[in-house]
Amino acid sequence: MAASGRSGQRIEPSFGGNEDDDDDDFRVEASDRVTTSRKAPRSKSSGSSKRSNGKKKAAAKRGGGRRGSGGGGLVGLVRTLFYWCIVLGIWGAMGVGGLVLYYGARMPSAESWSIPERPPNVKILAVSGDIIANRGTTGGEALSLENMSPYIPQAVIAIEDRRFYSHFGVDPLGLARAMLTNVTTGRMVQGGSTLTQQLAKNLFLSPERTLERKVQEVLLAFWLEQKYSKDQILAMYLNRVFFGSNAYGVEAASRRYFNKSARDVNLGEAALLAGLLKAPSRLSPARDPKAAEERAQIVLGAMREEGYVTDSEIKTAMSQTPTKAKSYWSGAEHYVADMVMDQLPGMIGEIKEDLVIDTTIDLNLEKKAEEVIAATLDADGKKLDASQAALVSIDGTGAIRALVGGKDYAESQFDRASKAKRQPGSAFKPFVYAAAMEIGRTPMSIRNDGPVRIGNWTPENYDQKYRGEVTIADALANSLNTIAAQLVMEVGPSNVVKVAHRLGIDSEMQANASIALGTSEVSLVELTSAYAPFMNGGFKATPHVIRRISKADGTVLYENTYDNPPRVLDPAIVSEMNQMLVRVLTKGTGKKAQMKGWEAAGKTGTTQSFRDALFVGYTSNLTTGVWFGNDDGKSMKKVTGGGLPAKAWHDFMMAAHEGLSPSPLFGTTGVQPVFDEGVGAPAGDLMSGDPEAFPEAPVGVDGGVAVGQRPVDQGGDPWGGQNVDQGNGGMVPPADVGQTTGATRRTTLFDILTGG
Repeated sequence: MAASGRSGQRIEPSFGGNEDDDDDDFRVEASDRVTTSRKAPRSKSSGSSKRSNGKKKAAAKRGGGRRGSGGGGLVGLVRTLFYWCIVLGIWGAMGVGGLVLYYGARMPSAESWSIPERPPNVKILAVSGDIIANRGTTGGEALSLENMSPYIPQAVIAIEDRRFYSHFGVDPLGLARAMLTNVTTGRMVQGGSTLTQQLAKNLFLSPERTLERKVQEVLLAFWLEQKYSKDQILAMYLNRVFFGSNAYGVEAASRRYFNKSARDVNLGEAALLAGLLKAPSRLSPARDPKAAEERAQIVLGAMREEGYVTDSEIKTAMSQTPTKAKSYWSGAEHYVADMVMDQLPGMIGEIKEDLVIDTTIDLNLEKKAEEVIAATLDADGKKLDASQAALVSIDGTGAIRALVGGKDYAESQFDRASKAKRQPGSAFKPFVYAAAMEIGRTPMSIRNDGPVRIGNWTPENYDQKYRGEVTIADALANSLNTIAAQLVMEVGPSNVVKVAHRLGIDSEMQANASIALGTSEVSLVELTSAYAPFMNGGFKATPHVIRRISKADGTVLYENTYDNPPRVLDPAIVSEMNQMLVRVLTKGTGKKAQMKGWEAAGKTGTTQSFRDALFVGYTSNLTTGVWFGNDDGKSMKKVTGGGLPAKAWHDFMMAAHEGLSPSPLFGTTGVQPVFDEGVGAPAGDLMSGDPEAFPEAPVGVDGGVAVGQRPVDQGGDPWGGQNVDQGNGGMVPPADVGQTTGATRRTTLFDILTGG
């Protein structure tokens, strides 16, 4: 029994807790058989019964112990997992805390943290106060939440950060959802960053994706939430975030894509803007309108889920025509904006804060000018091989009222009105004639239209015909090259250059005989402004587009009204020039520019091989110059200044003067013709020596202007009885062009100077 008992003890541990109940029963029976075979009892007794019962109890006990052991293993496993989760959580928290401390220590002290200044914006305004453009790094002014369309913040919150107003800078639920989505899809589908985190990244951090940057982003988000209100954070975000197509902030994006302020954005437009935040460049409507609209539909659905909009509002927004944005800023007014930005540094230095620029531009005139140029090129440009055109229109003070630098700003941003320099051709001749008037010639002076040779140069007329004796007035009206060459010889090229510079030409010019035909290159802006003294009675008209530069708070940094210009031409000469230049339109090369009901004057210009064609003309209100040609200098199909340019000039000026009361040009009424005592210079070999050996200006002339020395009709003063030496006579256009006052009396430069 002792051996059997020891044998039983050795066997029991080999089964306990390792096998199931059926196997245990089987082994107990086998043990009984082994025990019986070794020592059978002589008879059945109570002792054997007790042993049998003891074995059964032991077996039952072992089975019960194993069942209890099995239940304890599951609980133990749970306890073990819970234990290690706590341990790992503690270690993980310690690790995260260590990383936060480490990367946080690498950042500057929180006391030194501050919101970086938003890049300055330059708001450019027309005379009406309407916005021409916003320029600067952002391309738009900053708006408060109260001033922007309420749909914009709602759309952004709905699609980007639904719990924005409830989280503390980091959204654990949103982060967990994004992680789960990314794991299940196997790729980066969602981001867990809140708007506060995105703002922190945009304000302070680089775009690189590193653990250090992410930790710093979270710390900065906590700081932003502690320092600023939710509305302030949202406003900062909306005014700085990138919306694609070089537009930063909602105002810039709204004007870029919808040509309107963010104040006026509707529901569908707000959804499109919010949709761009996922991938601004890829989803830009300028690049992929369809993708932008599809994303906008998703945003609208999110807004409905958040309760920002109703089903009827969604239906209305979805039925709207998809937005079509051009690939670049469009509109001729952007040529003006570029001009303003080019001039600003020279006026105030570096731009360090938001500025408001008041310009001289009349947006109505600007639109009319753009329409006329585009319509003329569309109608005749292709068949006449003319691909580009430019227009500039100024008033009597030199204020630029309209400027178009090319056919389409979206296609080409080069400003052909102010930056391109080209030969003006015969459009330069008025300066030659004005110089001749200053040395005593008159419109009725006689010259011989015949072959002329100046050294090795033999100028010819456009039609290669000669007319014999003609008046200077007829010569200018018909743009006779031979007469212009003779006058240059009489006056002297250097004196012609002086007159042109005095009237407004800034470009360097060569003082040679060929200047009579406009061989020195000038810009359209300076050429046009040099005609303005003929229109305003002889005063300098410095071309300018900026009237005032102010800070955002209204502090004026620069202001110039150009209301005290110097006199550059004697009124008598102005009168004579106007009488002659009117004949260019009534009897000469500029007939297509005639304006019904208005007295107008001007001059055509065509360069060699029809490369450039110009018309510069004026009324008592505006002086306008128009150029047609090609950027590469390619010849057009016999396009002259009296063709496309004169037609476009007429169309623009008629639209610009609609509703205004007609008024005559300065010095063209009540004036009798004056004849000089000399006879015409003979045609033939007029110069064989030094090209610079020309007569000097008459003695006593200050800068070539013989003020008050011109003979006038004895019957009365042709300038309304005013003393011409006082420099205050003559009519000039009003300060605000294109507006109907309902009165026949016009505001003049004399009124401005005297306060009348």
